[in-house]
Amino acid sequence: MRIHELDYDLPPELVAQHPTERRDESRLLVFDRGSGEVRHRVFAELPEELRAGTLTVVNDTRVVPARIRLERPRGEVLLLERVGEGTWEALARPTQRLRAGRRYGPVELVEHLGEGRWLVRLEGGPGGVGEWGETPLPPYITEPLADPGRYQTVYAREPGSAAAPTAGLHFTPALLDRLDVERVTLHVGLDTFRPLAVDDLSDHELHGERYEVAPAAWERIAAAERVLAVGTTTVRVLETAASNRVLRGRTRLFVTPGFAFRRVDHLLTNFHLPRSTLLALVMAFAGVEETRRLYRLAVEERYRFYSFGDAMLVL
Repeated sequence: MRIHELDYDLPPELVAQHPTERRDESRLLVFDRGSGEVRHRVFAELPEELRAGTLTVVNDTRVVPARIRLERPRGEVLLLERVGEGTWEALARPTQRLRAGRRYGPVELVEHLGEGRWLVRLEGGPGGVGEWGETPLPPYITEPLADPGRYQTVYAREPGSAAAPTAGLHFTPALLDRLDVERVTLHVGLDTFRPLAVDDLSDHELHGERYEVAPAAWERIAAAERVLAVGTTTVRVLETAASNRVLRGRTRLFVTPGFAFRRVDHLLTNFHLPRSTLLALVMAFAGVEETRRLYRLAVEERYRFYSFGDAMLVL
């Protein structure tokens, strides 16, 4: 697949800058692959779209306050993954002006790993993240977020992500109570949001992200009549475990059109950026031309896009 096949036109005003007042008030575009039918719903109506016997699987990772601003030189450090006691892999900019062995505010740059990635040591050890960091909102959200908790799912439990698994931001506790829910964990890091910089997707290299599935949870997932994966990160966990039966480790699974899904029957996801690995995954699940049609329809119907935007359910 070529990178230009992941392009689409999006009016800038459709990039959501704020979440809806209530999480489950967002809109839900429903696509039935069997019939080709499209329905326009409200997210709170999700349970009505699912058949009995459907197990809803969520990613319970928790976003850490991973963005640390630098004053001199002016820039930032984005913590990606804890690799030791007080040490992290991170993205830092402006990389060209930074030097290994130097301290910049609370951050010591230990080693340059390439592609803007650094091994860093944070002042104060593991507890220093909350003191120095702030919510790592994506760059396309340019307006301040009044409540940082809205960039966290209501079921977030395991700290370790540099970005939220945004398909889960629509759920409320009351809505979860109406579903049969199981949890997995994937800590969102570089692979999920790093833009594609190659012309051919087969040349894109994944660094891997940490995941874990409890054995009891996998037993339920493997035995379920149908599985709804909430978000692309959940898809990667489920399909990794389904292929190798390894329930803890790193996944480098890159899902592109032609992928054979083994355990995911339905997909709940937000509308993703052009030229992203996430859009490639949606195309693999829903179909390339079908996804393009659905995105054109979403634009025509003025759905809201990206992290704080609306959702799409693919049955």
